Amino acid sequence: MSRYLITGGSGYFGSVLVEYLLSQGHECINVDICPQIISHESLKTFEIDIRNYEELKNIFESCGPFDSVFHLAAMLAHSVKDKKALMETNVLGTENVVKLCAEFGIKNLVFTSSNCLWAKPFGRPVTEEDKPEPVEVYGLSKMKAEEVLFNYADRVNSAILRVPTIISSGRLGLLAILFEFIEENRIVWMVGKGENHYQFIYGPDLAQAALLASTINHTRIYNVGSDQVKSLKEIYRYVIDRAGSKSKIKHLPRVPAILAMKIAHFLKLSPLGPYHYKMIAESFEFDTSRIKNELGWKPTKTNEEMLFEAFLYYKEHKDEIQKRQMASAHRKPAEMGIIKLLKWLS
Repeated sequence: MSRYLITGGSGYFGSVLVEYLLSQGHECINVDICPQIISHESLKTFEIDIRNYEELKNIFESCGPFDSVFHLAAMLAHSVKDKKALMETNVLGTENVVKLCAEFGIKNLVFTSSNCLWAKPFGRPVTEEDKPEPVEVYGLSKMKAEEVLFNYADRVNSAILRVPTIISSGRLGLLAILFEFIEENRIVWMVGKGENHYQFIYGPDLAQAALLASTINHTRIYNVGSDQVKSLKEIYRYVIDRAGSKSKIKHLPRVPAILAMKIAHFLKLSPLGPYHYKMIAESFEFDTSRIKNELGWKPTKTNEEMLFEAFLYYKEHKDEIQKRQMASAHRKPAEMGIIKLLKWLS
């Protein structure tokens, strides 16, 4: 049995990782501002803010030593209005975590970064050597957090996992809007032709990657993501057909649709930010050969399989989901905002 500290363990992926570690017989200490929904004799949860260095230090002192730390806690751009708080949580919070790892002699940290480090198509799989060019605050915060971890590379071995959209049972957020349209047999609107290929990652696959990366002896970036990525139109059609929905896929003209999304974001009427309207009709895939070759990791589910799994969870728990309040951004539905107009037209 190993003892692990998980920041953000009450969130969507945090819960996936905690359950995975517990199933392997490990002890988990969770630090989060949200309550934990999992109950287990080998799990302790402390509701604190990672920006509070002294409270976080108390956890290291009272519950350590830890074999590794999994640092997942972060604020998302569409879930908060205070950009300063987001940068403090995602950057200062990261520095607090890695600084305490160094102080308490914890050699390994696993950090979940993001494909939001970019908001442009590459025309090829993105490698770990490609220079980040974020266009919004969340992507910028992840880039800054990565830089913090490299500053501590002589004291803490950080495995930086750059991940695309994480999907499995329980994932909601913006996806809940899509699922609601499908469940209610409404038109599923796509910007452009829907022929773009956008990579996801299955939650349990990412949990396995995180555990494999938790013992490396240097600071290293690893891309993770699914294989055999189909077009978004094919993926949506797969979910619609398997769901038995009568939804039809229709297409919005790309240029005016993106312009409308930009205006809606400027007027604070939409949950979709700059990253979304820049990438909604583009292709983006990571080259995952490094983690496959060095750590022996490989994905187990395709985009369409994991998205359908997430839809089934939404359908089976719909009533309970609508009542959620004290939950992380990805464990409750995102507010539709102006997207309600599309729903009324569907």
